[in-house]
Amino acid sequence: MKTIILPTDFSKNAYNAITYALELFKNEKCRFYLLNTYTPAIYESEYILHSPGQIGLGDIYQSLSMENLEDLKKDLEQKFKNPKHTFIIHSVFNLLVDEVCDLAKKEEVDMIIMGTQGATGAKEIFLGSHTVHVIKKAPCPVLAIPAEYTYEAPGAILFPTDFEVDYQHTKLSVLMDIASVYKSLIHVLHVSTGYELTEKQERNKGSLSRMFTELKHEFHDVPSQEIIDGINGFKSKTKVDLLAMVQNKHTFLERLFIEPVIKKIGFHVTIPFLVLPHPDE
Repeated sequence: MKTIILPTDFSKNAYNAITYALELFKNEKCRFYLLNTYTPAIYESEYILHSPGQIGLGDIYQSLSMENLEDLKKDLEQKFKNPKHTFIIHSVFNLLVDEVCDLAKKEEVDMIIMGTQGATGAKEIFLGSHTVHVIKKAPCPVLAIPAEYTYEAPGAILFPTDFEVDYQHTKLSVLMDIASVYKSLIHVLHVSTGYELTEKQERNKGSLSRMFTELKHEFHDVPSQEIIDGINGFKSKTKVDLLAMVQNKHTFLERLFIEPVIKKIGFHVTIPFLVLPHPDE
């Protein structure tokens, strides 16, 4: 049975990500944590010290959170009627990123699935700060679903890589399971740096090819360019339903998170984006 965290702020975008998750794993036994965190608008020293004026404020927020989670759970059970899926509601006073990562470790979660924007969503932002921080800290794969994305079975998966990672020690099983279930074609994309592959890169490429032996896959090499341009160029010519990457700390994915926002604008996430933890995690 898979264990999956579904964070929600009860926005349309969060609901959209949840429905994507239920569709993606409709034929698998899953335990879903419907997670909502709340932080009262006032939690200064007097709140923490249980000032009479603030006593009960946290209870009000928790009650509202639990009520909304219960409503969401009932809605999903009635709408999807999937006996393979069970839902656990989880409401807590904490920051979203901290709670998601703590729960993922405690319950040995297989995946976190969340929307790329919160309720206020700024379209010019790469993913949304919550999503970026969860991706950077999570001990398990994170699947980010773009706002208003309509579910499509992942028939084609784009997997950009620099071949710097020893794939035998990554959590590629999540990607491989999805590809196996949906008979997906995995497009392995390497953006050239202008140099021949090193011995290490050739070795890792061979390892990846062997891991994908039972799966449909193709290797693609594109001329030297920025990785974002390479991904966007490939997507413009080939239909892709899911983008997947390993969070290699020293290469392009990490740079996406630390470069100025202006450079990220060309990399809007328009399809579901699966980020696999770095092997060192």
